[in-house]
Amino acid sequence: MPEIAAAAKVRSSALDMQTCQTLMRGGSKTFFAASRLLPGRVRAPAIALYAFCRVADDAIDLSSDRDAALAGLVSRLDAIYAGEPHDHESDRALAEVVRQFQLPKALLLALLEGFAWDAEGRRYETLDDVQAYAARVAGSVGAMMAVVMQARDEQAMARACDLGVAMQLTNIARDVGEDARCGRLYLPLQWLREAGIDPDAWLQRPVFDQRLAEVVARLLQTADALYRRSEHGIAYLPRDCRPAIHAARLVYAEIGRALEQLGLDSVNHRAVVPGRRKLVLLARASSAALLAPADPTVCAPALAATQFLVSAGVLPGAIGLSVRSFAARMCRAGDLFVRLVGQEHLRNAPHMPHMPHPSTNGH
Repeated sequence: MPEIAAAAKVRSSALDMQTCQTLMRGGSKTFFAASRLLPGRVRAPAIALYAFCRVADDAIDLSSDRDAALAGLVSRLDAIYAGEPHDHESDRALAEVVRQFQLPKALLLALLEGFAWDAEGRRYETLDDVQAYAARVAGSVGAMMAVVMQARDEQAMARACDLGVAMQLTNIARDVGEDARCGRLYLPLQWLREAGIDPDAWLQRPVFDQRLAEVVARLLQTADALYRRSEHGIAYLPRDCRPAIHAARLVYAEIGRALEQLGLDSVNHRAVVPGRRKLVLLARASSAALLAPADPTVCAPALAATQFLVSAGVLPGAIGLSVRSFAARMCRAGDLFVRLVGQEHLRNAPHMPHMPHPSTNGH
């Protein structure tokens, strides 16, 4: 009977989502905590996206035949987009996101390509090369989040990708030592040579000195410029999504400030943002996200590295919300919303870890 079949489908979808939540909670407490700040209509598809990305990352990273693993994941995506997902909870959940939001396949393929680059241990000669990697493992996630938030204007997409790339650059700066001890190097090789560091020799014996500090500082400066650009994209998001995204921008950029307090030594130390400071930034995000300041960079073109993501994600005819019209609406509902968000932050504060990294593999 149709009613029984429909009820069974609802139960199956709920079980799939529960499995995805369990996977996310076990794999990324940071993403799980931050996702609680999103409205339910966005949180559920975000969890489904994360779950598939996590499964894909593990499939490539843990496989003895990574080419075969990548081909298998592409096959799974083909089935998802054909409306016939494989018998995996994450695949079924992602298929629902694809159906509901018309999620472009190119965004997921870009993410898989980034995972493959990571598994290869690829190194990057220039900043443009690093940004190309960051675009795939993090900018793609920003673009997908914009899709599920239904912010598919060109500027919204460009700024979402800016935020993803900025967060990835911050991760690279923070994890220099950790990556090196795993035989990985994500800093621009050109910058290292300009600083008088031989990349191969340094990777054999990773040590911190002032030369490396200068390279890390350059990367943080690049990230900070992208954080400033991304902030103006908040005006293009639905109002109930803005506090969470603005909080992610503020807290993640603060990792750079914590690293500066360590003298930019990310070889011997791991920069963290203290809990009290996070609460301050979260409170600021609750109110600052209400209005986006006018700035010429709001019309800045997408990074060359992310232009393909923006082109794939934009929905023809989509028009971004204006700051003025948003301000008028928020004058009527803003005070109540800020209070509610503030209460949610306080309830979650004892367990609030770092805001989420856009890539599921930690790089």
